[in-house]
Amino acid sequence: MQAAITLEQLEFGWTADQPLLSIQSLQVARGERVFLQGASGSGKSTLLNLIGGVLEPQKGAVHLLDVSLHALNKSRRDHFRADHIGFVFQMFNLLPYLNVLDNVALPCRFSRARRDKAQLRDGSVEAAAQRLLDHLELSDSKLLQRPVTELSMGQQQRVAVARALIGSPEILIADEPTSALDVANRDRFLELLLSECAQEQTTLLFVSHDPGLQSHFDRVENLTQLNGVTTAEEAQ
Repeated sequence: MQAAITLEQLEFGWTADQPLLSIQSLQVARGERVFLQGASGSGKSTLLNLIGGVLEPQKGAVHLLDVSLHALNKSRRDHFRADHIGFVFQMFNLLPYLNVLDNVALPCRFSRARRDKAQLRDGSVEAAAQRLLDHLELSDSKLLQRPVTELSMGQQQRVAVARALIGSPEILIADEPTSALDVANRDRFLELLLSECAQEQTTLLFVSHDPGLQSHFDRVENLTQLNGVTTAEEAQ
């Protein structure tokens, strides 16, 4: 199978004398759903920023969809990320001054490729946002015009997923998106997320410290085992 994500000889540290990550190899196939487990402080969020091209490794390479990120300048990396990667952040990062529909449609304002795919599939960006929200059980027309600050945490979470999926990005990265949910809502959320990724054939890299979620995924990787650097938390 073709790879969506490939890491080779990856090394990163905030300072030269304090390495944080040293990963010899990691590959995620297109359409695969991978659970990446790691303790707090193990470098999970840093790794996601490296994969997304927000950070640059000191050594090694990150390849996404057969494109070498290190070969792109910052502007082209930003465009590549907007076109091909959807993010679900731990704190959701929704814009409080936008309503639900506008938050979901936001990636299509920054990516012509995702806007074109949304329009081709659904006729318009708004229709694409509505379809995703319907699938995620947010179909109340009055709710869609409300500021996201008026939604419950569970509703905000689903808005964040719809925003990440709009325009069919090939890769979706989820950073601890279930950490604030109880078990029942967590499992329901995962079911919806995985269903949407399956429909879109989206590669999913899901990062969490909760081993109870592993059974939902095709494969489990442990960052502690992948990483050649021992963090302070692991040494204790």
